[in-house]
Amino acid sequence: MKKVKITVLKTTLDKELAAEYGAEGLGPCPMMKAGQVFYADYAKPEDFCDEAWKAIYQYVFAPAHGTGNGVFYY
Repeated sequence: MKKVKITVLKTTLDKELAAEYGAEGLGPCPMMKAGQVFYADYAKPEDFCDEAWKAIYQYVFAPAHGTGNGVFYY
């Protein structure tokens, strides 16, 4: 099984949407910082945000198992 490189390019927060639909005090994820690099196969890397992993794990699984090119942007 191959390891897939995950690089955090940036973190963002849409303040307008957060104000309208989010919980009070909502902010960008404090765990993820631009420039961080993680390597994963089918398991969430240590210190990786749970919610971010839920959003991308399916895109990591395929290239880790030899399908696809392993390049994606989230």
